[in-house]
Amino acid sequence: MDWRSVRFLKYSAAIGLTCAAVAQATDRLPIQAMAWLDPAQYLSALTTEPLRTAATSDQQMVVGEALFHTPTLLGGQAAKAGLSCASCHENGRDNPAFLFPNVSGDPGTADVTNSFFSSHRGNAIFDPVAIPDLTAPGKVSRATDSQELETFIRDLIVEEFNGQEPTQSVLAALSHYVRSLTVDPGKGRVAVSVESQLMAIGQAVQAAKDARARNDLKLSHLLLASARHRLGLIHERYVGKALTRQRRAIVSASRGLGDLQNFKENKGFDEASNQWERSFLKTQKLVTQTQHLSLYDPEILKAALQKTAN
Repeated sequence: MDWRSVRFLKYSAAIGLTCAAVAQATDRLPIQAMAWLDPAQYLSALTTEPLRTAATSDQQMVVGEALFHTPTLLGGQAAKAGLSCASCHENGRDNPAFLFPNVSGDPGTADVTNSFFSSHRGNAIFDPVAIPDLTAPGKVSRATDSQELETFIRDLIVEEFNGQEPTQSVLAALSHYVRSLTVDPGKGRVAVSVESQLMAIGQAVQAAKDARARNDLKLSHLLLASARHRLGLIHERYVGKALTRQRRAIVSASRGLGDLQNFKENKGFDEASNQWERSFLKTQKLVTQTQHLSLYDPEILKAALQKTAN
């Protein structure tokens, strides 16, 4: 069986990771994104990403970016496969390496009316289109005095991907993120690193605490889900016996976030989240110090890709 046709990659309860199990069964690397990337572009797609360019870096932008990287937001089969908005739109741009089985035509395309993702928009016709760069002007107005962008994003989540109805705060943050994206004329790419993931995790957790303080529980839950997803992305890069301690620390951190998600009331949440942050400082140090031994290192990843290709 072609390993790339495996569509249902469900996360484990501890951290959202079945990729490792799938990889062992198929003798492939445990990097989930390889299920929807063009094999010819693996190395470049997994070691670099578009340069982040935005008109603002305010708190609303941080929240929107975290949601943009959250598979839970989309729900349905997209969430089960680990796909987020960012999977198709790297840092808000397109993704020329995106190649999802039976959903893409050429690399960089997707059939947005495919019934695999949507029971609402499935049209039984294979009609993939080029994934748009969200920094470029499109058909949808982004005027701040219009709700056209908010309506479009809502319909995308609920109808195109079968996600749950988003709250106004979720829509406001996502819309602000998209409106804040700016064009990078040079189309520069930067190295993918564990540091950038760790920073995003810290920002998402702080934003989740702020949302909880405002009693916005759904937004808080999604932001913690975003942090857990990014922990999963780190976990899959730390393979082998030499990095067992790192993987255990990452799993423990994810379980801690899961506990925070399960808080029904605000009482005790701040104390528990502060305790998690103190513990996570040790995890950050542990994984940062050993990044050069992980699949974040381009040479190590290249060698691993060559080995699994043989």
